[in-house]
Amino acid sequence: MIAPRALGYPARPPRHVSAAGERTGVPVVTGTPLEVAVLVGLQASGKSTFYRRWLSADHELISKDLFPRGARRKQERQMRLMAEALGAGRSVAVDNTNPSPAEWGPLVAAGHAHGATVTAYWFPPDPAGSLARNAARQGRDRVPDTGIHATLGRLRRPSRADGFDAVREVRFDGRGGFEVRQAP
Repeated sequence: MIAPRALGYPARPPRHVSAAGERTGVPVVTGTPLEVAVLVGLQASGKSTFYRRWLSADHELISKDLFPRGARRKQERQMRLMAEALGAGRSVAVDNTNPSPAEWGPLVAAGHAHGATVTAYWFPPDPAGSLARNAARQGRDRVPDTGIHATLGRLRRPSRADGFDAVREVRFDGRGGFEVRQAP
C-alpha cells in the first residue's frame, strides 16, 4: 500500500464533513460528542476501507462480519455491543450493508436513546464495481454474487426522514480515496 502522503494526500485524511459538505479535520457535532455512523451500501462498495481511513481513529467498529460464521442472534449481539460502547461514551460505526429501514431503524433508535448523533454514510450502488471488487476477494471476505444482487434488490437510499441527523454520500475519488459530501 502506498502511503497517502506519497499520493499527495495528507497523512491522515479528514474524518468528517461540515454541514456545507466541506471536509474538515474536526468532527461535526450537533450538541453531543457521540456519533453512530451507519454505513449503508452493497457488499464490496468500500465501506470497510472507508471506516479504516476515515472513522477508525474515533469510532469503535461494530460489524456482524466479525462474529463467528455460525453465531446465533447476531442482531441482538450487535445491539448489545453498540449499547455498551455508547454507554461508555464511545462513538461507533456499524459496518454492515444496512440496506433498508428494517436494518437501520433499530440502530437509529438506539443511537438517539443514548443521546448520540446518528449519521448515515450512503455508498450509492455500483453493481458492476462491487462485483469486480468482490471477485478479487479471497476466502471468507468474498460473498456469493447472488448476495450482492439480493442486497441490491433491498437497498434504499437513507434520508433524514428515516431519523438520521445527517446523511453523507461517499464516493471513490478516482485517486485511491473517497469524496464525502452532504447528501441531497
